Amino acid sequence: MDIHRNTWIEIDLDAIAYNIKQIQKKLPKETKVMAVVKANGYGHGSVQIAKQALQAGSDYLAVALLEEAIKLREASIKAPILVLGWVPPKSAIVAARYGITLTVFQQEWLEQIKGYTFSPPLHLHLKVDTGMGRIGIRTEQELKDISQALNENNSIYLTGVFTHFSTADESESTYFDEQRTRFKNTLSQLKELRMEKINVHIGNSASAIRLPEAMYDFVRFGISMYGLYPSQEIKVKGEIELKQAFSLHSRLVHVKKINPGDCVSYGCTYQAEAEEWIGTLPIGYGDGWLRKMQGFSVLVDGKRMPIVGRICMDQTMIKLDQAYPIGTKVTLIGCQNDACISMDEVSNYAETINYEIPCILNDRIPRIYKEQ
Repeated sequence: MDIHRNTWIEIDLDAIAYNIKQIQKKLPKETKVMAVVKANGYGHGSVQIAKQALQAGSDYLAVALLEEAIKLREASIKAPILVLGWVPPKSAIVAARYGITLTVFQQEWLEQIKGYTFSPPLHLHLKVDTGMGRIGIRTEQELKDISQALNENNSIYLTGVFTHFSTADESESTYFDEQRTRFKNTLSQLKELRMEKINVHIGNSASAIRLPEAMYDFVRFGISMYGLYPSQEIKVKGEIELKQAFSLHSRLVHVKKINPGDCVSYGCTYQAEAEEWIGTLPIGYGDGWLRKMQGFSVLVDGKRMPIVGRICMDQTMIKLDQAYPIGTKVTLIGCQNDACISMDEVSNYAETINYEIPCILNDRIPRIYKEQ
């Protein structure tokens, strides 16, 4: 694609492959990787990340929405795809036509598709709510009702069962262990009700890193596939080495000297105390670069320079230590020379989690994909 603005995101596809290899080293040989590429691959680009993940050894893909799965199919991706979220019953026919596996957890949902004939057959994974409190079955009676409803349509197959942990990334493991116990009990009940072979997956990035030997058939490798740790607790333990795949860059489009007392940006929240050099970057909150980042630093010539004044919809101003030529590269996330600004540092300053930052940096910023 042609790029007409001096702001871009670089995605290191080699880092994606490296991170997948790192988790594979920890897993038993029989446990495979399901690459999670929902939310446009956590803002990295779902199609490009999916293709790289499969090439690196992933066997399965997971998304949140049926639309996300269809996008992958229309990009000629043929690997199994699981939709983790709820899909309207009427859309089940579309899912079957594309060979996309859906998540089921309601008897009523199965009743609504009872009269449908699926060709090819519709594959389903059962979601168990062991304590996350979002979606999933919670009781043995729900399990029995769903099992009975599954028997009423011979073009539907249950091919998997899973749960999700809410505290796997925390050092305190009591609730995590309780969820594991609840899932084991439900799995035992399911095996008494149904004889077919099903895939079992419970592991997100955090639990896969912590307990790789207890992850059943698949791990759902999400945040850590992108080189980000699920939490500081997981990071400091040093059980896995990851490489951040995402970096954000811009270029100076204007440089000017201002005088003592001059103001920068809306509301005059920044006023120069002396003569200063101010640079303007073509990125703002309209791109997802939050107004809250005012006061944070960026890298110019490998040196940290502060963001001054309020971040605008399309532009951000920085205080420079000297005059720089128009077009000078500025790194907002990533490394420049020997200096680095990590995703964790950005998310900490924004008082959020590292998951959120790449997701909110939107499609106005072009992605450039690099690999050796």
